[in-house]
Amino acid sequence: MVKCSFCGDNLPIGGGKLYAKRDGTSFYFCSTKCEKNALKLNRKPVKTRWTEAYKKIKEARVSSKDKKKE
Repeated sequence: MVKCSFCGDNLPIGGGKLYAKRDGTSFYFCSTKCEKNALKLNRKPVKTRWTEAYKKIKEARVSSKDKKKE
């Protein structure tokens, strides 16, 4: 299964958009929301709260704080 290059959600078969740059890199987007955030607004998925990358980093921070308290 292909994942969205910005938010990390799985794309359904035959769905989403493929964006190919001139240098040969390709990006898959599940919605125009993800496409606009990545290409036009130049946002990083790590700093956007609704993405998988942000949630993983947040979990790591919370778990490391819990370990320090113990």
